[in-house]
Amino acid sequence: MADNKKEKFLEYKGKPLVRCGSTIYYGNMGDPYVICLRILSDENVKGLKVSGKVAIQLINTDPTVTSPKEKIIKKSEKDGLFNALDLGAVWLERALKKQ
Repeated sequence: MADNKKEKFLEYKGKPLVRCGSTIYYGNMGDPYVICLRILSDENVKGLKVSGKVAIQLINTDPTVTSPKEKIIKKSEKDGLFNALDLGAVWLERALKKQ
């Protein structure tokens, strides 16, 4: 019997988090905007790898927009993944409310 389970993503504040290498995408790809978090540096703390600098980008997902300058709506850098994700969540929430 085939198992028809839908794969569940890790979520933060009700939106999915998808990781590919050192890049994390936050938000639904079907929405007009998503957040891209790129880990620029990491450090070892008590034997654990912890992110240092993280680049944050609010990205327009409209396929008709091809210019990278038009795709990136906002960008910043923060120390630590939580700080970056928290700021990205605020940007995404505000951008989606404007729609």
